[in-house]
Amino acid sequence: MPLLSIITISFNNLEDVITTCKSVDDQILLPNEHIIIDGSTKPDIKNHLHSNPQPAYRKWICEPDNGIADAFNKGINNTTGEIILLLNSGDQLYDNSVLGKIKEVFEGDKELMWCHGKLNVMRGGIWVVVGKPFEKKKLYRGMRGTFHPTMYVKRVLYEKHGLFDTSIKMAMDYDFLCRIADEKNVFINHPLATFDPTGVTSTKYLDAMNETYAVYEKHFGKNIKQTFWKWRLALLHYLLESKLGKGLYKIKAKLGFENV
Repeated sequence: MPLLSIITISFNNLEDVITTCKSVDDQILLPNEHIIIDGSTKPDIKNHLHSNPQPAYRKWICEPDNGIADAFNKGINNTTGEIILLLNSGDQLYDNSVLGKIKEVFEGDKELMWCHGKLNVMRGGIWVVVGKPFEKKKLYRGMRGTFHPTMYVKRVLYEKHGLFDTSIKMAMDYDFLCRIADEKNVFINHPLATFDPTGVTSTKYLDAMNETYAVYEKHFGKNIKQTFWKWRLALLHYLLESKLGKGLYKIKAKLGFENV
């Protein structure tokens, strides 16, 4: 197994950091390194890491940063792994077999550049598992089937395509996905992570969506499918915020269409 590094960024959210660390430490196959990039204005996370025993593979950098993309880049620049996972504080590896599955996938194909899988996420007030194989032609839909907490990326892709764009506030992962769209990848038909529903891209969904489509236009220009999909997502977002929408989504999930 190539060296695997997990990067967790955090900001004034100690309990989320503890949750994420536990999901890493519970793995049957442990990572080579887990680095925490803490840009907090409070000392809670730093004090916790210093005062509680941590596994040898865990390191941390506690200092101010210039946002999510800058924190990601700092993590990448301070890790040594050949394969990198970005697992934000609050997000969790789905179960203790996840890293073992990643090992099998990369050992089975030395030419593989990145992989991704399903995500356990809250939609319409219920937990559902979603995710589909990546298709470049459907990038106009944003990250609807590909999610960065499930993306394991070879370091060479950051060297080839560059790090995250620090001018982008929330959709920097989507921007990177657009850049690596032609690289060899595979979909793992299994939940790989549980997504924190209190994260910034969830609480500021419409802002994140608008930024995503601005990124798409930067790479590929405008098209009618993108415009209609953007309207569709906005309408669905408002619908899922209502009692009616949540009720309809529960029915949809019971019928097995939550991934449609």
